[in-house]
Amino acid sequence: MKIVSWNVNGIRACYKKGLMDFVNREKPDIFCVQETKAHIDQVEDEARKLAWEYSYWSSAIKKGYSGVATFTHVEPKAVQYHFNSIPDYESEGRIVMSDHGPFDLYNIYFPNGGSGEERHLFKQKFLKDLYAHLKEKLQTGREVVVVGDYNVAHESIDVYDPIRMSKVSGFFPEERAWFDDFVDLGFIDTFRHLKPTEAKRYSWWDYRTLARVSNRGWRIDYICISKGLEKYLSSADILDQVEGSDHCPVVATLDL
Repeated sequence: MKIVSWNVNGIRACYKKGLMDFVNREKPDIFCVQETKAHIDQVEDEARKLAWEYSYWSSAIKKGYSGVATFTHVEPKAVQYHFNSIPDYESEGRIVMSDHGPFDLYNIYFPNGGSGEERHLFKQKFLKDLYAHLKEKLQTGREVVVVGDYNVAHESIDVYDPIRMSKVSGFFPEERAWFDDFVDLGFIDTFRHLKPTEAKRYSWWDYRTLARVSNRGWRIDYICISKGLEKYLSSADILDQVEGSDHCPVVATLDL
């Protein structure tokens, strides 16, 4: 099972930049996108399902903001758009949770805390609430896959300038500590698990500073799996040659 996750930074814009070419070339079984910046009725007919039979969208109340969508060939057993019934997260279109039998898939656009203290605190609460929810989920014996734009770089190897970035949202010590706790909870970062020392591999570059040209990037997009799925993990990569967004896709394959 091939899973691809991509923050498309506006699905309508990405569609015009060749999204369908990417889809037809990669042919993932499940495709998760973040930051759609659209409601489903605002996009072209083909983009509503792309090449899949089923699509599930969570859109923000605020137009042109946030939003996630999950595309799959096989209908999930269940789909939810929030965890712990916290309306603030659903109203921002941050989560699609789907039951795929062997695992629950969480497609998440994590908050960005860089715009000020209010959003920083919102992000920290989101991280805390998600951790508590996932802890309870794992205690039930379910396997879990968490994909998306985490808006957190975990280790020094994951940013181009770790010393300077330590004072920037997304690489704050408390955010990195959350990622440590997340891994200790029982999750595996698929890319780093298979490529523990591979450096200068990033998934986001700042448009404003033309950072992609010089590869001054951050690795903030992940496909993480619970430890019970480790034996099925056969590959993981960052598709950093793919353009169309300020992020690039990430991919992992599970031999289920």
